[in-house]
Amino acid sequence: MPVKMIALFVLMITLFSQVAAAAGLSEASSPRRGQLYKVTLDGKTSYLFGTIHVGKDGFYPLDAEASRALLDSKALVIELDIRENASFQKAMALHGRYAAGEKLQNHVQPQTLQKLAPALARASMSLQSVQQFKPWLIANLLVGMELDARGFKRAQAVEYALLAAAKEQDKAVRQLESAEYQLGLFDTLDARQQEQYLLESLADLESGTAMKKSLALIDAWNAADIPGIQAAWRTATSGDSIAAEFMQRVLLGKRNPEMAANIERIMQQDQVAFVGVGLLHLIGDDGLPQLLKRRGYQVEQLY
Repeated sequence: MPVKMIALFVLMITLFSQVAAAAGLSEASSPRRGQLYKVTLDGKTSYLFGTIHVGKDGFYPLDAEASRALLDSKALVIELDIRENASFQKAMALHGRYAAGEKLQNHVQPQTLQKLAPALARASMSLQSVQQFKPWLIANLLVGMELDARGFKRAQAVEYALLAAAKEQDKAVRQLESAEYQLGLFDTLDARQQEQYLLESLADLESGTAMKKSLALIDAWNAADIPGIQAAWRTATSGDSIAAEFMQRVLLGKRNPEMAANIERIMQQDQVAFVGVGLLHLIGDDGLPQLLKRRGYQVEQLY
């Protein structure tokens, strides 16, 4: 091979390696995870990528297709910029804690406290340590701690991987919502609903159902398993529990149209945007892909 051709070949390999590193790619092909859609209209493009809000070793790097979509984008868009801890703590104090002088024991039945005690003990927590927290927050905290004990860490959530890549690539980061808005949704549950939400979570933790549901969603995301993802969505939104009704009506039903409108606004600002949102926001007739289709966008599922 002529010297000039060898030099050109080496240069091409070097450039590819640099681009791959910037995109979060490895030399070996990484498996597909989640779901990825391409949304286009009038020369503007967005990629929709389904995330999960926990992670563990082995989940990264993201696959080549998602990594290249992010690399090609001008901005990263996520539900919430999770680096903004001060805003989150302020929202937590406003919506997740009782006012001074109030405590959990004044707002739930003694029987609920009795059922809560063993769950707190398993998590190495005391009632005193959570008595300022509202029932919905305690329920979510206990489920999160159980996931953490199984190796699924909030600090390794997909959003952190996306934010790290965006920083490396010097991309703008935009958020669709605020911490105050997200936590405020849980605070719309009245006292009775919040207590029932806690009781349902305690029962699911005790029976193992909570982890079965969570792990089914994580496993489906990890394998880009479309039937598994759809089954996890049906499980989360079906039934007459407070949790299922709240998921269907508020966490998805209310937020999805608002997210679609915000994504449309962002697409008008940025030529190409990479939008990472919770995986369940992409599923069903009222998921983001279908909502954007109804707004006139061309939506292609890449996997």
